[in-house]
Amino acid sequence: MRPSGKDRTGRREGGFGTKSDMMTRRKAMQRLVGLAAVATGGVAFAGVRSGNAYYAGPVSDHFDGAHFFSPGRRAPKRVQTLWRLYAQETWSKWPAEFPSPFRDQPPPRIDGSRLRLSFVGHASWLLQTAGQNILVDPQWSQRAGPYNLLGPRRANPPGIAFDALPRIDAVLVTHNHYDHLDIATLARLWQRDRPLIVTPLGNDTIMRDAIPGLEARAIDWHQSARLPGSILAHAEPSEHWSARGVLDRRHALWASFVIATPYHKIYAIGDTGFGDGRIFERVRARHPGIDVALLPIGAYEPRWFMRDQHMNPEEAVKALQLVGAHMALGHHWGTFQLTTEPHDRPPRDLAAALAAHGIPPERFPAMRPGQVVELGTAPA
Repeated sequence: MRPSGKDRTGRREGGFGTKSDMMTRRKAMQRLVGLAAVATGGVAFAGVRSGNAYYAGPVSDHFDGAHFFSPGRRAPKRVQTLWRLYAQETWSKWPAEFPSPFRDQPPPRIDGSRLRLSFVGHASWLLQTAGQNILVDPQWSQRAGPYNLLGPRRANPPGIAFDALPRIDAVLVTHNHYDHLDIATLARLWQRDRPLIVTPLGNDTIMRDAIPGLEARAIDWHQSARLPGSILAHAEPSEHWSARGVLDRRHALWASFVIATPYHKIYAIGDTGFGDGRIFERVRARHPGIDVALLPIGAYEPRWFMRDQHMNPEEAVKALQLVGAHMALGHHWGTFQLTTEPHDRPPRDLAAALAAHGIPPERFPAMRPGQVVELGTAPA
């Protein structure tokens, strides 16, 4: 959407009152539908069953019998506020293409204590260690939205071509927003490799309903799943929410994962708000000695809307400090335009935040698709 301003007559540009400097109403509504489904879980078309669409289970401190929630935090924004976000806010103009200078050709396996982390793009990662290949939030589609027809288009190709992927042993999916739970990619992975799929409660139903024969294990916050190679995936709370459409808001759980290998601990966040920071302190207490934190640094403006569900780079730096990780890798920026900030602002804001906190930039780089980080034996 074009940035809004004022023309010579004082009328506001970028709204629906002019023709030359705006997209058509139809295109604006299409963007509203597609982007809302991604960034906020706002709008899609799939129908749902009565009650909770995906999960039936006992009441807990974060499930009231029908909806999941984060204890002590505000409810998600109402769908009606999306109009203000998508039609009235000033949106930066992203380039049609923002290609990465990197391209990865991963090896079939990484044995022993070495850890290889390859950034695919957006929130997708390939982790290779202890002879196992693990994908986090795999997203290879051209669009992040319903049916791969709506929603934002990729500004850069995945850093690993799908056909170049090694055999995948396990897949972790953090939540059901379209930029994280990509049915088309999961179907390709399932048909090719039959990996173990682990996801928070309720998301397994979405996958099984869409992909015949698929098997997935759903776990709650503070539960763990054993992956191949003596690797454990621990589900931890995040400050976010879920939806695939207007009728299934918060019907499935969202989470982050601490991936504990025999040699390393990786803290993988798909999406989260910062909140009061306690979720990071609790992760540090439950899983001391995290080596690498995969922290989102993009899709954070405007703050009046996004602060409850997406961290900005300043908050991501604070999260690194609170969780006590040896290093962090910044993701969730530069691939899909979900929010109003420019495509290249997150790394600039991250650099400023690191300098303000006296943290060397090599401890927290903003990753580009295809970029690889390798670690040896876990640091003491």
